[in-house]
Amino acid sequence: MTQSDYPLIEVPQNKRRGLLPMAVILLGFTFFTATMWAGGTLGTAFSFSELLLVILVGNFLLGLYASCLAFIAYKSGLNSVLMGRFCFGEIGSKLADFILGFTQIGWYAWGTATLAIVLVKITAIPEAWQTPLMILFGMAFCITAMIGFRGMDILSRIAVPAMLIFILISLYTGLVDVGGVSALLNIEPTQSLSFTAAITIVIGTFVSGATQATNWSRFANSGKVAIWATMGAFFLGNGLMVLTGALGTLIYQQADIVDVMLAQGFMVLAVLMLFLNIWTTQDNTIYNFAVAGCNLLRTDKRRVITVAGAAIGTVMAVFGMYNFLIPFLVLLGTFIPPIGGVIMADFWLRHKGQYPLLADTQLPAFNWIGLGSYAIASAAAYTTPVMPPIVGVFVAVLSYGVLSLLSRRQTATVLGN
Repeated sequence: MTQSDYPLIEVPQNKRRGLLPMAVILLGFTFFTATMWAGGTLGTAFSFSELLLVILVGNFLLGLYASCLAFIAYKSGLNSVLMGRFCFGEIGSKLADFILGFTQIGWYAWGTATLAIVLVKITAIPEAWQTPLMILFGMAFCITAMIGFRGMDILSRIAVPAMLIFILISLYTGLVDVGGVSALLNIEPTQSLSFTAAITIVIGTFVSGATQATNWSRFANSGKVAIWATMGAFFLGNGLMVLTGALGTLIYQQADIVDVMLAQGFMVLAVLMLFLNIWTTQDNTIYNFAVAGCNLLRTDKRRVITVAGAAIGTVMAVFGMYNFLIPFLVLLGTFIPPIGGVIMADFWLRHKGQYPLLADTQLPAFNWIGLGSYAIASAAAYTTPVMPPIVGVFVAVLSYGVLSLLSRRQTATVLGN
């Protein structure tokens, strides 16, 4: 890609991509270890038939949210942080940059540390290697992100099919070990969890990633490609991760596919799965950070920001700060969906489905309607006991519409006087 993947401008039409590269990159992004852990929580709380319903509903809603943003990204050629300039203002958009960027760098630290810790454990190499491995992985994983879309596309074309094969082998082995589907249906839940809480967990596993998947869907060469690739990744890909974690817990009392493979005796496949699973998410994650950082600092030096972000994430991993960040990052998941809701409302209600060119537009420092809608939606998502991500998006759209109407009435009143 020229222009370092266009961090501050629209993606030109002649640089757009088809379904295959879009799908493999997004699938590689959603194949994430932490999602399996969430599935493990669900696996002990529902019967197998109920579990399938939770996974289908939760991931359909997640995919629908991501696909709505993906279509806007295709139409505009912009990612979420650039859309933020329209709905939050030139300076106001830095709020979204910080929230989205900080979340991604935190997950990068977690992924880097997780790989080093798990690798030391399963290979029985000396624990003293843990820190050097964190440094090695932390800086190595950003290489494909530095290259950009093309680098992540090449990695994903290799990694995604391999991971799918590994998962199917493991799932088949698990079904054999447990005695088939009929045996799964007879397993009774040992924990209690409400349906709405379960849906919240499923959506929360990757809603921050769904909000930033526009970094790739903006490269789509058609609306259908953007929607199908995104829905495939977040409905099917993320759903498969949740299902894998749930089945692993039901059969082996292990949610992570790597631990399950070790229990099944697949040592080599487990190590390969560990590397590919973490790497395909890590490069997407640090790419997200770089895009948010470019908008925050108003620089097109995406590769420099990528390396700087990887270094920060690596330091956080080495000093163990990732242990304290995870609860905070999960909490941020409550405050991220309203950003997507405001973007959707601003695009359709204010701009009628067509942004002007960013370079030709004089934007205000703050869009108080967008910022006010975000504040209201975040408060609603934080305080609601029922499905915070969905409430956050819905209230954001509703608040934007109401505040826009009130603003127009106030303007009309002032002009009338």
